Amino acid sequence: MNTLAPILLFVFNRPDHTKSTLEALRNNTLASQSILYIYADAARNEADRDAVEKVREIIHNIEGFKQIEIIERKENWGLARNIIDGVTTQTNKHGRVIVLEDDLVTAPYFLQFMNDALDTYSNEPRVGHIYACEYTQEPTLPDTFLIKFTGSWGWATWDRAWKHFNPDGAYLLNELRRRNLTHTFDFNGTYPYTRMLQRQVEGKNNSWAIRWNASLFLNDILSLNVGKSLVRNIGLDGSGTHCGNDNLYSSVLYTQPLPVVKIEPIVESNIGRNSLTQYYRRTNSFWAKAMRRIKRMINL
Repeated sequence: MNTLAPILLFVFNRPDHTKSTLEALRNNTLASQSILYIYADAARNEADRDAVEKVREIIHNIEGFKQIEIIERKENWGLARNIIDGVTTQTNKHGRVIVLEDDLVTAPYFLQFMNDALDTYSNEPRVGHIYACEYTQEPTLPDTFLIKFTGSWGWATWDRAWKHFNPDGAYLLNELRRRNLTHTFDFNGTYPYTRMLQRQVEGKNNSWAIRWNASLFLNDILSLNVGKSLVRNIGLDGSGTHCGNDNLYSSVLYTQPLPVVKIEPIVESNIGRNSLTQYYRRTNSFWAKAMRRIKRMINL
């Protein structure tokens, strides 16, 4: 194994989530050998201040890593600016990074898998992203597969791939439309990723992730994804800035080592793409969303 990739953890104002994320990460088999960078955003307003201070108290008392470096923002940067700056800075310095946010619980072999994958595909230019969360719970998926899709719940990349990141959402949106790729980008129209990008352009969201997804998609660069989840998102409880409270994306942590065997040839997996397409078709249809709204109203 090459030098272990540094871990970038982005935190803000959720102390309980942050504590759970750090405890799980510290229990990873390679934690004590890994450098951890923690980017702590500042309060947006007075209402955030107490929670932000509690988070900062937690991160200043964490142990169990080879080295810990804390970057405390003096003003509120927001998640997108924070992640773009942090990933750019650390990929330039280290060549590769593993990225987590403050609501992601990792399995014990998450770091092992991510580092193995970063090593295995380090010189493969058509693979630019590694993603360790799997929420379709489709039993026919292989342990790993390649797909043109970049999830943001526990991921890793290299400096060579991050150089493709284009923050200009308008350019990305125009290119998707010009090349007639929006239908494919949206998993055959089953999930509105193009609309998400358009809303970013319109200033209605500030998603870095949709721009990263589109950047690699337009460059025909694949992600290595897992068929067994090594990450569980615990922030889908309405507590986050961009999180709802549905259980659509819950996952079951796989607690055993997940082997990385290089896939040849480097082509997108039909099984992987069909799995996500069918999942979105089941969960994002008009009737599926209507039923969820009705259930929420009943439970009010």
